[in-house]
Amino acid sequence: MARVLSLFRPQPVLALAGRWKPAFCKMSMDSRAREVFAAAVEAVQPDTVVRQSVERKDDSVVIDGHRLALKHNLHLVGFGKAVLGMAAEVERIVGDHLVRGVISVPHGIQQTLQQHGKGHLLLKENSRIKVMEGAKHNLPDEDAQRAAEGIKQLASELTEKDLLLVLISGGGSALLPAPIPPISLQEKFDVTRRLAAAGATIQELNKVRRALSLLKGGGLAYHAHPAQVVALILSDVIGDPLDLIASGPTVRSEVWPEGILSILERYKLLDTLPTSVRDVLARQGPRWKESKDESNAPGDVLNVVIGSNGVALKYAGRRARELGFRPVVLSLGVCGDVRAVSKLYGLLARFACCQEEPPPELAAEMLKLGPDVGMETWDLCRTMKVLDDGRKEGWGATCLLAGGEPTVELTGKGRGGRNQELALRVGLELKGLALPPKGPLFLSGGTDGQDGPTEAAGAITDAGLYDEARTQGLNVDNFLKNNDSFTFFSQLLAGQRLLVPGLTCTNVMDVHMLIIPSIPITMN
Repeated sequence: MARVLSLFRPQPVLALAGRWKPAFCKMSMDSRAREVFAAAVEAVQPDTVVRQSVERKDDSVVIDGHRLALKHNLHLVGFGKAVLGMAAEVERIVGDHLVRGVISVPHGIQQTLQQHGKGHLLLKENSRIKVMEGAKHNLPDEDAQRAAEGIKQLASELTEKDLLLVLISGGGSALLPAPIPPISLQEKFDVTRRLAAAGATIQELNKVRRALSLLKGGGLAYHAHPAQVVALILSDVIGDPLDLIASGPTVRSEVWPEGILSILERYKLLDTLPTSVRDVLARQGPRWKESKDESNAPGDVLNVVIGSNGVALKYAGRRARELGFRPVVLSLGVCGDVRAVSKLYGLLARFACCQEEPPPELAAEMLKLGPDVGMETWDLCRTMKVLDDGRKEGWGATCLLAGGEPTVELTGKGRGGRNQELALRVGLELKGLALPPKGPLFLSGGTDGQDGPTEAAGAITDAGLYDEARTQGLNVDNFLKNNDSFTFFSQLLAGQRLLVPGLTCTNVMDVHMLIIPSIPITMN
């Protein structure tokens, strides 16, 4: 530990040429924080990410450095909450080289986009892409299953001369339900629901989903063989693991029934399985050998993540710099309980706001807490050193950026979400520090624009939250016990601290922002 903490001892002054020169900005810290969040969301708009990733060059397109010939041979499928806008942009780029397409999108999405003035994300009237809405309340249903069958049929009819473009975004798993016959949709849903209730991990749940699905775990790419398959992915999963996003329909993931049976046995579900599920799992060997020769397995597949939390934070950092902050990305994988996450952000704020050398206990406590919230020791050490150097050399205000998806333990029945509860808890952790612009400010917002069952994406907070709440007679503890953070922020200062961007049409998890002002240091 002593070696780690030595990172924060006084360092030689950097050469003046390399010093950060903050830009002057008259906007308040609150307004600038909202601007930075807006830049993060704008960077991962469905049409934007496609436009930046698909380049048309004569009768070809360039994707991730690969030049693909267009000979009126392009077919398109998609599934997810953002694929409608992605599909509209693809069609604008490739024109009449697109032969046909089928996309599975959330129930009511076309009407919602129209009502919110998002017509640019809708298909044109004479589009060659068929839109199928389903998965009401984000749950797989018969409408989504019909869409999945249409997608499977399109893929199965392709030849080696065809190019299949697959568009994938968050919510894609519920919009592509295709249980292996004779398993019914309800039977598959019941098995995974009971497994989740029994405490299965996300990895175990995904293994079972893939084992019972025709299209997940590489199934879609398998059915599209021998066509070339290119998947454009808008990731809503920490770390962008291709096999987990929408359960990896274009990523081969071999499933052995024996392994699935051991998972079900572990959670004591083996004896109550439906007969259809038993029949499917009783088949010997990997499923890929059952209907096609192994030599025909999908191999010509290109998977490209075109939008992610990392992309959002990159553009947020650019905007932060334009607004006079020094941007520093802390982590892309924040997870764990919001109580632990808020504790760490509170410690970081106190570390950064120290006018003297920060006590070693602060760093030690952060490093101990880091693994519980998905923050690597190296990332924390790097960030603390940057903050320490910046304070000593007068680099100006710093904008710490992080992303991920923490969790909330539900103990009540109030209205709120993880971002609003995190902001509320961080506000309590900041108690006693100075108020902006001389003290820190924290923002937490969901890039999908909807934090829980509310119209807010998140909230902004600072060290004055507790006193403001007390002045208005708001009992913070009661709101937290009831998971009622939206009601709290709606009443606090008449909702001024809420973050309400409206319909964002995208989702790459959450953006966290801790703005640290320039701190005058005490020289000993």
